[in-house]
Amino acid sequence: MSARSHENRTAHNPRLDTAPLREFTARFATAEEIENWDKHVTANPNGGNMLQSAAYASVKNGTGWKVRFLVLESPAAASYNLVLEKKFPVLGRLWYLIKGPDLAAAGDLKAALEACAAFVREKRLNVFTIKIEPDIVDSADVQAHLAAAGLVKAPNIQSNDSTALLDISGTEEAVFKAISSRARNAIRRAEREGCEVLRKEPGAETYRALYDLMADTVNAKGSMPLRSYEYYAAFWDEFCNRGQGNFFFVYEDGKPSVGAFVINYGAKATYKDGGSTQNRKQYGDSHLVQWAAIRRMQELGCTEYDFCGTPPSARIKDKTHNLYGMGMFKTSFTKTVTDFVGCHDYILAPLRHRLWVSGAEKVFRRIETARTGQQFY
Repeated sequence: MSARSHENRTAHNPRLDTAPLREFTARFATAEEIENWDKHVTANPNGGNMLQSAAYASVKNGTGWKVRFLVLESPAAASYNLVLEKKFPVLGRLWYLIKGPDLAAAGDLKAALEACAAFVREKRLNVFTIKIEPDIVDSADVQAHLAAAGLVKAPNIQSNDSTALLDISGTEEAVFKAISSRARNAIRRAEREGCEVLRKEPGAETYRALYDLMADTVNAKGSMPLRSYEYYAAFWDEFCNRGQGNFFFVYEDGKPSVGAFVINYGAKATYKDGGSTQNRKQYGDSHLVQWAAIRRMQELGCTEYDFCGTPPSARIKDKTHNLYGMGMFKTSFTKTVTDFVGCHDYILAPLRHRLWVSGAEKVFRRIETARTGQQFY
């Protein structure tokens, strides 16, 4: 199912509402707001995103990015958004509103970004470009709002700008009936054959087990780059320390064979990381891990499960896409592929932005990777 049919089916979803709010102001969050950041973010119009969380802010702070906590306010509502800021010689500062701004309507983008620009000028922050990637479902109407806001398409950064979303707000029985017969059969067979999913506590042993499974998958399939073990250990630590991280494993011959890390953030669950050994004997073990995670997320009060990354809906059956295999697995739980608008640039200094896109970004990314061994974004 395409994003457009998803749009027609869920017209009440604020992600898809294009009615504009007329006026916004921008400011940095207060100390009290930062102290209670997750409470504010999960009250955003679309419920926030785990990449806007306090845990993720702690992960990114000190990795070459300065973390900013930005509040966009209108007469109707406030929106709390994480900003990653990086400073470059000559160019000035780049702002990256990761998975933001979180707004009730695509029609709000123009006013919200104009408020950001006015705030940047007022505070003399010397920002040349604001990079955004709001969770707004793509459509022809939305594209018109993006153009009206003066946004320019940029290469996508996050892997889940197209993704598979599963509604888990119903009963366990209703959700099980909603997934495909292929997934149900795999889960039932794994259970019949004695496959068992274990939840593991956070810690070095658990982290190393999942990281090794992820490395095994990447080495076999090369679907996406893998960051360092230290990065993932810090990431998992931050979410688990806040009660937002969950590990699930199955074992084969006494060793971990499938593993998953799933985040519960507000009403949203996200299958963030996973891996498996190759040529396993247990049929349906990966499906059973996901089913165990879904049920646990329901217990924690989540109503949506994000499988976190597929090919775009137009390429879901394209075997040449690097996420093809993952897409086939994830869409066995939900056939709906949701295409968000992806990454766009809001240009504040046209000349410096042209320098950025014409070569400066590539140069700085190479320097950063050579210096740190880590991905730039």
